[in-house]
Amino acid sequence: MYSLNENDEFRLKKNALNIRKNILRLIKADRAGHLGGALSSVEIMTALYFQIMKVDPKNPKWEQRDRFVLSAGHKCLALYSTLAEKGFFDESLLDTYGSFKSIFPGHPDMHKVPGVESNTGALGHGLSIGGGMAMGLRMSGLKARVYVVLGDGELAEGSNWEAAAAASHHGIDNLLAIIDRNGLQIGGRTTDVMSYEPLAERWRSFGWNVREVDGHNFKSLVEAMSAIPFEEGKPSLIIADTIKSKGFSFAEDKANYHYWKATTEEIEQAEKDLAEIERRLVG
Repeated sequence: MYSLNENDEFRLKKNALNIRKNILRLIKADRAGHLGGALSSVEIMTALYFQIMKVDPKNPKWEQRDRFVLSAGHKCLALYSTLAEKGFFDESLLDTYGSFKSIFPGHPDMHKVPGVESNTGALGHGLSIGGGMAMGLRMSGLKARVYVVLGDGELAEGSNWEAAAAASHHGIDNLLAIIDRNGLQIGGRTTDVMSYEPLAERWRSFGWNVREVDGHNFKSLVEAMSAIPFEEGKPSLIIADTIKSKGFSFAEDKANYHYWKATTEEIEQAEKDLAEIERRLVG
């Protein structure tokens, strides 16, 4: 288990701020996009790519690399922004989002975007893909790990639970799934649309070792992520409690910003919100 020091935490907060700036940059390019889940998952993505995962932006296909799968593919603005911040491609390419022949489609495409490991977008497939990757790595004798981010609304897809059962049955302990539990989906509160609470106990009943953390707290995230496998011979799960559209004051915890068609006034407010976050950070 790794415990962050103040310098590490400041560095990660700066990365997260830059990623939020990149998300807004993408939105400004196309004037629309799946905002809510992208913003709620920023700290999760930041902790993975800038503290936990072994990846090489200069060699995206490095055999020993850790693998990442964004099962909730509509949150791709967070993935593109993170990969840009990590140096997989020049950040100026983000300005092409939504334009003809852009490498950035509305869901991740492994054939277009450096650093993307799998095409995702049809919800419920990511955990199956990640489980297969983790099993393949183990069979190949590689020490790399697989990290999968799911949305809480996505859990209504039955294929998630087939994948959960298979990962437990095969003892895939080089697999970490992270649920971005922001409590909202496009149709409203997840517990109203299709409740899976008590969520932790449900996953434990499938044979997973589960921890629950504040999904916007880097110390909690890194301590949990660095402790896997939580139990030898079992897949690990982190339930990360987050806020939909975290960082944009006008959109936080509102279902109608799941997909955002931005107005000029809202973009101006988002820029002010990010400037205020930066002011408090550098203080």
